[in-house]
Amino acid sequence: MSFLEINNIHHTYFTPKTATTALKNISISIEEGEFVSFLGPSGCGKTTLLSIVAGLLQPSSGTIIVDGIQVRQQQTMMGYMLQQDYLFPWKTIEENIMLGLKIMKRDSEKNRIRSLKLLKEMNLDHIEKQFPSQLSGGMRQRVALVRTLSTNPKILLLDEPFSALDYQTKLKLEDLVSQTLEEYKKTALLVTHDIGEAIAMSDRIFLLKANPGEIVQSFEVPAELRKLLPFSARQHPKFSELFQQIWKELNNLE
Repeated sequence: MSFLEINNIHHTYFTPKTATTALKNISISIEEGEFVSFLGPSGCGKTTLLSIVAGLLQPSSGTIIVDGIQVRQQQTMMGYMLQQDYLFPWKTIEENIMLGLKIMKRDSEKNRIRSLKLLKEMNLDHIEKQFPSQLSGGMRQRVALVRTLSTNPKILLLDEPFSALDYQTKLKLEDLVSQTLEEYKKTALLVTHDIGEAIAMSDRIFLLKANPGEIVQSFEVPAELRKLLPFSARQHPKFSELFQQIWKELNNLE
């Protein structure tokens, strides 16, 4: 059995007058430490799938199994990072990154020191007493990543975490996130509309169609790209080859 098993996930949203199938027959096996991306047009159910994996939403049918344990509700083994950082403006950076640990009643001195070490590794030295309003957008997203990693989740769920950033900051943060996840051997699932981002960061990419959301194709990122940091991977000839291949398949879905 793989580390993460997504088995025959089907989900339908009901209203008093309609029933809309968001996901149909989604089955994927993901190994520990693997980075997987989901691409597809708006409405293909990418965020719904992440919510189901996180245990925030119960599927109409199917199961999510992590390390042999079925996910039935929100799990502390999951870390969720969104497009917005959602830092509390009235709390200091240190208070923000310790929030998850405090909720889980794990805010020990040992975990505090570990969280501050993570902050330093994100090139955010000596800002723990500052407030979110004093930081740039890229710095805030790095703080949000530290907050997510501080609880030591088994799986990191990334829902377009770089899309609100300027391009230069986005590229730098891609490298930093990739290095950090590799160092801590984290399994990651990324939802994105950016083909280049998916190729540069992933081991595998799944392409979904909409209405209903269903996997139509998967792509394995060449080993030559996987061993490079995202910025360097973008310069490799195989990057352009895979980009054109995925671009063509996405256009066929329109």
